[in-house]
Amino acid sequence: MKKALALVIAVILAVFALCACGAPGAGETASAGSNATTGGEAGEIVIGGLAPLTGDVSVYGIATNNGAQLAVKQANEAGKNIKYVSYDEKGDATEAVNAYNKLVENDKIVALVGDVTSKPTQAVAQQAVKDNMPMITGTGTAANITEVGENVFRACFIDPFQGEVMANYAATELGVKKAAILYDIANDYSVGLTDSFTATAKEKGVEIVASEGYTGGDVDFKSQLTKIASSGAEALFIPVYYQDVALIAKQAKEVGITAQLLGADGWDGVIEQVDASNMTSVEGAIFCNHYSKDGDDADLKKFIEAYKAEYNEEPNQFAALGYDAMNIMIAAIEKAGSTDSAAIIEALKNTDFKGVTSSENIKFDENRNPVKSAALTQIKDGEYKFLEYYSN
Repeated sequence: MKKALALVIAVILAVFALCACGAPGAGETASAGSNATTGGEAGEIVIGGLAPLTGDVSVYGIATNNGAQLAVKQANEAGKNIKYVSYDEKGDATEAVNAYNKLVENDKIVALVGDVTSKPTQAVAQQAVKDNMPMITGTGTAANITEVGENVFRACFIDPFQGEVMANYAATELGVKKAAILYDIANDYSVGLTDSFTATAKEKGVEIVASEGYTGGDVDFKSQLTKIASSGAEALFIPVYYQDVALIAKQAKEVGITAQLLGADGWDGVIEQVDASNMTSVEGAIFCNHYSKDGDDADLKKFIEAYKAEYNEEPNQFAALGYDAMNIMIAAIEKAGSTDSAAIIEALKNTDFKGVTSSENIKFDENRNPVKSAALTQIKDGEYKFLEYYSN
C-alpha cells in the first residue's frame, strides 16, 4: 500500500513539474541559437515558423513573421488554441535547417509556416519531406520548392509566372517591341525570372536587344546600362531585389535611359530605399506584386486595419503573404480535424480559401502552387499605386 501511495505521489509531482515549465506563448519569436521548449500545453496546436529576422533580408522576414503572428492572434481570439514558435534563421540555409530541426525535435510542431526567401526554403523543404511535415511558405517563389514532396505548399505565385506576366504585359498592354534585361547572374531568383521573361517575350514577338548581367554586391552598373541605353530598348526588365533596384534606377537615369522600367516582387520596398532626391528615377516603374492594399475587399480592409493597429505600419506583400499562409494552414488543420500529418496535407490539397493576396479564392494546382492573379503595381508620385490584377 505504501509503495502504491508513493507511486501516485511521484506521478502527481512529475505532472506538476511538467506543467510548471515555462514555454513561449502564441506568437513568440526566438533566435535560432536559443533554447527551445518541449512542446505545447495540453490541447495546444504548435505551429512552427522560420524567417530572417536579422541580416540583409530581414525586411522580408520581419513582415512575413508579423503577418503570421497576426493570423495566430486572431485565430486564438476566435477560440483556437495555437502556439506559434518562430526562429530567426538570418537568411542562411544552414541556420534554417538547424532551426527547423529544433522546431521538430524540441517544440514538437505539427506544421510549418516558412521559410521566407527561396534558398533557405528549399533547404528546409528537403528536410520537411523526410518528416512528411505539412509545410507552406508564404513567400518562397523558386519554382522547385514544392517539387520535393507532396507535403510542401506555397501561398505566393512562382518566379516563372512573374516573368511570364511581365513579358506578356509589356507586349500586350504596353506595346513593347524591343526590351532589355539587367539581372544578377549569381542569384537563382534573378536568373529564373530572366529566363521566363525572355522565353515569353520571344513568344509574343518582343525582341530582347540587350541582356546584361552583374554579380550581387556590385554597385557600379554604368557599363551595362550604357550598352542598354544604345540598344533601342523600349522597356528594361530588372528582376532583382529592391536594394539593387535603387542603385540601378538612379544610374539608369544618369546615362539617359528613358525606357519603361519593369520589375518583379523583389521591388517591394524600393520606395523606402530610394533617396527622396532620386525618386524620379523610379517614377512610372511597373512591377509584379502579390497583393495591393488599394482593393475594395472587406477582408482586405480588415486585415490592413488590424495590422496597422498591431504594428503601427501598413502591411506590405510579405506581411500579407505570411498572413494568408498561416490562415491557410490553420484552416487546413481545422478541416482535417486532426494534427495527423497525412490528414493536414490532404486538407491543404483541397484548399479553397478566401485570402487577402488574391482577387479570387486560393486553390492549389497539381504542383501545390496557388492559382491566382498578379497585382500589378506602379510607382507614381512616390507611392505604390495598384494598376490591376493580371494573369497570362
